[in-house]
Amino acid sequence: MAIETFNLSTLPGKISDIGRRSSALFELLQQQIVLGILPPMSVVLELDLAQRFGYSQSTVREALLALQQEGLVHRQPHRGTQISPCTEQEAIEMIHIRHDIECRAVSRVLELTADARAQLRTLLLKDIEAMIAAARAGDEYLLSCYDRAFHLRLYSCAQLPNVEPILKRCLVHNHRYKILHCGGGDTSRLLDSAERHHLLIEAIDGGDSAALVACLSHHIRTAVDFGPDLTQPDAGKML
Repeated sequence: MAIETFNLSTLPGKISDIGRRSSALFELLQQQIVLGILPPMSVVLELDLAQRFGYSQSTVREALLALQQEGLVHRQPHRGTQISPCTEQEAIEMIHIRHDIECRAVSRVLELTADARAQLRTLLLKDIEAMIAAARAGDEYLLSCYDRAFHLRLYSCAQLPNVEPILKRCLVHNHRYKILHCGGGDTSRLLDSAERHHLLIEAIDGGDSAALVACLSHHIRTAVDFGPDLTQPDAGKML
């Protein structure tokens, strides 16, 4: 898939408070940052980005401000914009934060009406199908987008909109770290990453709150490479 034509406008959790052109550029730059095409600590300039992608500087500025909200760039007046670092220490901290946010809220899913839960189940299964298709195509970034969509959709049941941006930031940084530092993904590994979400559907179907929380906890704690438990003190040494 050509980077220049990539668009996530149909996914939940997209940027909605900036214009269409800014949103398209935001998605493009987010992809390049997550994949390391724009590497950590590199500096980009508004004028250079405008010339490269054919946008106005005001559009570029809006996209960079949106990326700053996700912690993917640090804007420095008169010094350009620096791509944020992607360190093991921050990855572990964000796993802790994400784990707490999602596990504290997931049981709210079981409070939905039968019809609402059925509708949610259908949408979550579609997210998994999209993940599997991306995995088969070898597109780790697109897989990460649908993975984030799945978790944001699940979390939306908690009806905590002021917390959701924090989770969104954790999700994108978790996936960025995984892509940049955990060896890339062959088709088999990517399929495992997608299909393991079926266990969460099964836990929801089971209707047991404690079992659902335990399933989600394990899913998050082993998110990077299915090996180390990232919430443990020595996890970083195992990566």
